[in-house]
Amino acid sequence: MINHLPANHSNNFIKLRNSLISATGKAIGDYNMIEEGDTVLVCMSGGKDSHAMLMILLALQERAPINFKLIAMNLDQKQPGFPADILPAYFEKLGIDYRIVEADTYSIVKEKIPEGATTCSLCSRLRRGIIYTTAKKLGANKIALGHHRDDIVETMFLNMFFGAKLKAMPPKLSTNDKQNIVIRPLAYCSEKDIASYARQMEFPIIPCDLCGSQENLQRQKVKDMLQAWEREQPGRINNIFRAIGNVEPSHLADFNLYDFKGLSQAKPEDEDPLFGDIAKESEALSLNSSDGTRIEFIRNT
Repeated sequence: MINHLPANHSNNFIKLRNSLISATGKAIGDYNMIEEGDTVLVCMSGGKDSHAMLMILLALQERAPINFKLIAMNLDQKQPGFPADILPAYFEKLGIDYRIVEADTYSIVKEKIPEGATTCSLCSRLRRGIIYTTAKKLGANKIALGHHRDDIVETMFLNMFFGAKLKAMPPKLSTNDKQNIVIRPLAYCSEKDIASYARQMEFPIIPCDLCGSQENLQRQKVKDMLQAWEREQPGRINNIFRAIGNVEPSHLADFNLYDFKGLSQAKPEDEDPLFGDIAKESEALSLNSSDGTRIEFIRNT
């Protein structure tokens, strides 16, 4: 039996853990991420997010009304000084099925990317290909990544600022070859809660020295911007995330999503409420008079 609790845990920790499990279970249910008989390849970078994801999925596996298999996978990218023994020892301690995949992506990235330039794009493409190939070899039909709510919001702003696209990370998507489904079970979880959970669980964290040392990454700048907004108005990041799942195409500008050219008369559901939502049962203002160049509205009593 896997020990899911740290020594001397508090009631607050139990509440935090239960909240993360509940949020993850809801995301899985809302997007039908995991189904009966699935084999899920759980991608483990060794960071706080992937550690939290694995432990929460293991907890859900114990209580879920369906049967599914989990295989933890770590990609050893042959970075100098990478502690290759840490994760295998941890997986053995948990007693779970795992694979260590070795691929020297480090030398490829260093060869192709000029010193000081951002390595993330090439590194992620190489990792993606390796993960997809590994999933096929192991018969895994789902690939779980540890991206959380904040990652999804940050990605939306990065795509807006630098790609001119209103695009984020979906909680679930199909790979280009339609062979695998990628899922993000932590889509409803905040980074702050995950970080607190990981600290108290004392996971064996492995930092990414390949890209983690690049202080000027645009993602970090977007993260700092969002955190400043959150300090100014708590709950703003969550509201932005909720907006991603509450889209009104008729109030954007993509004519591929909405037939603006063919629009001659707005449908009731496309119109804004008259004068906003000031009055729920009747209009707040009424047209009173129209005389020459003067039109007057008066407040309803």
